[in-house]
Amino acid sequence: MRRRDVLRTGAAAGIAGLAGCVVPGDDDDDDAEFTESFEDGLGDWETGAAIGPEVDLAEFEWEVDVSDAQAATGDQSLRVWNEGDYDDGVTWAVHPVPVERGQAYEIEVEGQFWSESESFNTIRHAVMRLAPEPPEVEEDFPQPGVNTSEHGVTPYGGLREPLWLADGWHEYEFEWTTPELSTDTLYLAVGTAVIWEADATHYVDDLSVSIEPR
Repeated sequence: MRRRDVLRTGAAAGIAGLAGCVVPGDDDDDDAEFTESFEDGLGDWETGAAIGPEVDLAEFEWEVDVSDAQAATGDQSLRVWNEGDYDDGVTWAVHPVPVERGQAYEIEVEGQFWSESESFNTIRHAVMRLAPEPPEVEEDFPQPGVNTSEHGVTPYGGLREPLWLADGWHEYEFEWTTPELSTDTLYLAVGTAVIWEADATHYVDDLSVSIEPR
């Protein structure tokens, strides 16, 4: 098997646990308005990718699907694979989250990302974004090292932080203090951004969005 094929599939067997799903307002989810552990496949999730203008997007290889190779919760997770040949590019999945138009919120978003091992090299960044519109280009995600938990009211919430910080699952989270929203739908995007010139597979699981009016 080629190294690229190995990196597409990941390396280890899944971790079984309690099943999760997209359930707005489920009392069993610690009052989270939205949760996801990909037990029912992609569902309403849509996938996308972007790369810098010097490369045609059609030349950038990437895959996003649901896999049972790894799981932080339940039996499945979101698998994100992208190539590193261009030392550039971002790949994501995005899902709508309902809110009340005209309201301002304090929002907390959490998720688990899996890396094959701990590495001193920054091979990929984890990217997360919650905004009134879905992402279209890499610049729609925060800049490297930015987490909106530290920035008060911002147009959108999110983070971009290094992966490969641990062998296996690692939790990422951000807070977003929203302005008064002029929409009744936000879009949660999660994925990975290429940093190092190598192919890599990561998994995303156990997502939650907690929303409180302010």
